[in-house]
Amino acid sequence: MRNVWRAVAAFVMAASGAFGGGAAGPGSSTTAPATGFGWPLQPKPAVLRGFEPPPQPWAAGHRGVDLSATVGQPVLAAGAGTVSFSGVIAGRGVLAIQHADGRRTTYEPVTDRDPKGTVESRGDRLGSVEAGTHCGSQPCLHWGLLVGPDEYRDPLKLVEVRRVRLLPLG
Repeated sequence: MRNVWRAVAAFVMAASGAFGGGAAGPGSSTTAPATGFGWPLQPKPAVLRGFEPPPQPWAAGHRGVDLSATVGQPVLAAGAGTVSFSGVIAGRGVLAIQHADGRRTTYEPVTDRDPKGTVESRGDRLGSVEAGTHCGSQPCLHWGLLVGPDEYRDPLKLVEVRRVRLLPLG
């Protein structure tokens, strides 16, 4: 049993950055975000609507997050990669970046978009937020994250790491 607790303690310390992982310090409630990714808007935007995965792939849900923005605000590459799509879908400018690790981030509505094939570094300007009605009367950027061909994930996990919490056994 002692070895089980040692393994659990080692996992918790490693996950929290205690072994050089960049923890924010004693008493901090956050750790360093996933390496290589940052916010697609600067300064850090407010989250207007979070990720709401659908119960089934075909069901309703919110397959990304809505970030507070202003019309004309620069949209930045959240991570390094290549623009895999740049075009208009349902009247909205959409841009997608394929990252080397197999993930793909999406951004909409975006105008003045970089063309397909453009190699981007984290923080490069991809285009500008365009006016739209996705968030009602308030401008926003819908930011998405896909793994594989169609598995949507919460893009906030690229930039915000939540504390690990252990649940009681049994």
